[in-house]
Amino acid sequence: MGLIEIELFTTLDLVGQAPGGPEEDPEGFPFGGWQAPLLDAVTGAQIGAAYEGTDALLLGRRTYDVFAAYWPHQKGGEDSEIATLFNSVPKYVASRGNPDLSWAGSTKLGPDLVAAVREVRDRHEHIKVVGSLNLVQTLLREKLYDRLDLWVHPIVLGVGKKLFDGGGVPTNLTLLAPPVADPKGTVYLRYELADGTPETGDMSAPDRGVEPGA
Repeated sequence: MGLIEIELFTTLDLVGQAPGGPEEDPEGFPFGGWQAPLLDAVTGAQIGAAYEGTDALLLGRRTYDVFAAYWPHQKGGEDSEIATLFNSVPKYVASRGNPDLSWAGSTKLGPDLVAAVREVRDRHEHIKVVGSLNLVQTLLREKLYDRLDLWVHPIVLGVGKKLFDGGGVPTNLTLLAPPVADPKGTVYLRYELADGTPETGDMSAPDRGVEPGA
């Protein structure tokens, strides 16, 4: 069984809508492209390393349309390495409609999304979910992922679709590596899904080192 890894760019208030450009998801959102001014070489290297070993993409319809219009035309350009990867691996698309799947290697997932994603997981080793916030809500709700990579940017937008926007359920995660910050303040966090659900307690527990009433 392969790994499903969710890759997301988010603000401090966990908005993940349209980081790459104004055309990605413009409806009611005035900040499309908010990530571009915050990119630098450190973040670029992190993103490139995160895709090493990817052998399939799992995408929502809107993200797929944006990618299909862009990546086939980037061969030999500045982003040629990631373009080569994205153009060569299978792409699985979650959609209720009938998307144009002319991008080579693209397949629409069946109507039972959870079952279809599990089949993809059985077929590949390293599946990446990029953007695709609506799809991500289903994966979060079903705990149908293994790792969650977040690039948290030092801005607050106050509007937009959020990372945990209806899909969050009580979940434990483990930090896989120390956070990495770039010079512009973006922090890269890598989490792995862990067993169980969050526990509760109070600050007077003996192992907290806090005196009652302090």
